[in-house]
Amino acid sequence: MAEELQGKVAVVTGAASGIGLASTEALLAAGARVVLVDRDEAALTSVCNQHGDAAIPLVVDLLDPAACAALVPRVLEITGQIDILHANAGIYVGGDLVDADTAAIDRMLNLNINVVMKNIHDVLPHMIERRTGDIIVTSSLAAHFPTPWEPVYASSKWAVNCFVQTVRRQVFKHGIRVGSVSPGPVISALLADWPEEKLKEAKESGSLIEPAEVAEVILFMLTRQRGMTIRDVIVMPTNFDL
Repeated sequence: MAEELQGKVAVVTGAASGIGLASTEALLAAGARVVLVDRDEAALTSVCNQHGDAAIPLVVDLLDPAACAALVPRVLEITGQIDILHANAGIYVGGDLVDADTAAIDRMLNLNINVVMKNIHDVLPHMIERRTGDIIVTSSLAAHFPTPWEPVYASSKWAVNCFVQTVRRQVFKHGIRVGSVSPGPVISALLADWPEEKLKEAKESGSLIEPAEVAEVILFMLTRQRGMTIRDVIVMPTNFDL
């Protein structure tokens, strides 16, 4: 995949760790310049120091409405263009609904749904004007199955999938591709809220995948010829699909 994205500018939200970091590293390896968006300044600095000038840190708290609204203008001021948006930032609330903190529910729904919609809304005029662009949203296997141990999280991803599928049909005429990647359990901080017995079982059975494996799928989606859209990909460890 070396240099297949040479000359492209990508924006990755939630870029300091997990799937976002793996996606960033794959995009950089393919020749893109990448704007890494995250609220963790120390982690962003550490990552960007390892990757040179092609990695551009942008510290943003996407849950701050003003900061979220300023994201696309700030990126365009720095880079002049956005070819790829990977809307990846998200958080997790698992467990029984009756035990969930309502403030945590609000925060998760805001980041997992509202921020994704706003980021895509804000980048579309630029992509429409240029008549090209790629948008990838990190969804989840939970968007395709009513996962009983995570009703709030699963609901957020079902909403995101509907959004991706409908917006895609609106903007393809402008040369813009919109797709989602729906991983099964990924080794990342998002699993911290999993029930301990379930996480232990998943680890022992080999039912987890690495962020880099998800990033490989994202890069595949982005490097198809312009007449082809990879709409939605589900990727999971085989042992989880039982």
